[in-house]
Amino acid sequence: MDKASENIPVRLPDPASIEAVLARLPAGADEAALAAALTEAFPGFPFSTADTDNQYWRDTRSVIAADGTRIAEYRPWMEAELAKDNGDIGAVWTRLRGSDLHISEWHGNSVYAFAPTGPGAADYVQIRLGREVEWRAGPIVNPTYHPWGKDELLDPSWITHEDISDDKILAGPLYRMLGRSGSNVTHVRSFLTRRARLEREKREAQRPEMERRVVREVTRQGTTETPFLELVPDWFEFVPRENRFFQDWEESSASAERVYAHWALDIYDYDDKGTREIGFVPRPLHLPKERLIAGDASVHILMDRVEAIDRKVGVPFGWFFLMTHGNRVEPEVGQAIAKGLRDQRVVLPDRDARVLLRWAERSYGF
Repeated sequence: MDKASENIPVRLPDPASIEAVLARLPAGADEAALAAALTEAFPGFPFSTADTDNQYWRDTRSVIAADGTRIAEYRPWMEAELAKDNGDIGAVWTRLRGSDLHISEWHGNSVYAFAPTGPGAADYVQIRLGREVEWRAGPIVNPTYHPWGKDELLDPSWITHEDISDDKILAGPLYRMLGRSGSNVTHVRSFLTRRARLEREKREAQRPEMERRVVREVTRQGTTETPFLELVPDWFEFVPRENRFFQDWEESSASAERVYAHWALDIYDYDDKGTREIGFVPRPLHLPKERLIAGDASVHILMDRVEAIDRKVGVPFGWFFLMTHGNRVEPEVGQAIAKGLRDQRVVLPDRDARVLLRWAERSYGF
């Protein structure tokens, strides 16, 4: 496992400084150039990068002339064109469909940058970015279909994203930061501390209600009421799945590798009607081609297959974390192997066995 600088910087990279680095990068800069620029700008942070191949399209569109000159932002421009014809959609369509005006759109791939801040599994900074190009997406109106509503003009559904090609690129590739402020630059250790604190505070606020709550059971002998907290005595000690993911990594054989060499975190942190919502979904950077299901396979065959997955993704016990993600290893595989451990039919390294059995007793997933 690589080590962070012994003199860990007190000041973490901030969004404004990162934006300045991105602005200085030339169009077409690759991920190696991005990592080098970030490392130079933030001494003590040896950055690496990874592409998750997660494509997206931004609805920031422009009106462009035949020579690629940008004329205006698409939506307000189209609303102004409607106003010229007093809202007559047919008149606007007739007037514009013979023009040489086009719509441009931004297309991107998600890119993540990482830098260690210490030796622990969660001791690193993650920056969420997009590598984007602006392309000539289509004509200003659909030339073959008469729109009947305003929304049909303002939302250009005739654009076909599959038509993007190198000869239609107008600008880029350029890097830009993605996500809300507070989730695009993340010190993961601090994030997990905040996640656990918010969960603890939320549950503590429910203490009066939970202390009153009872579970009522009706049987032939009568009705019994049991306090909820007698049935679930550790309800206030609940550990969020995000924290468990990193705890399990640090306490298992996977700790031989840095988390960020194999996973990116799709972090969210926002307010929803006065309630703070915070968490992440892990995104694997390396995936086996086939999905592993338990089916009727024996536990020994399952062990052979999860070991093959570990070799494929380059992480000891890596299959376990793919299972919590749920994309390539179904939870029933973990339950079957846990049963095999309890029945002494298979073995795992002691630290991995403890993690798996703990998960089997109280599972979590993303």
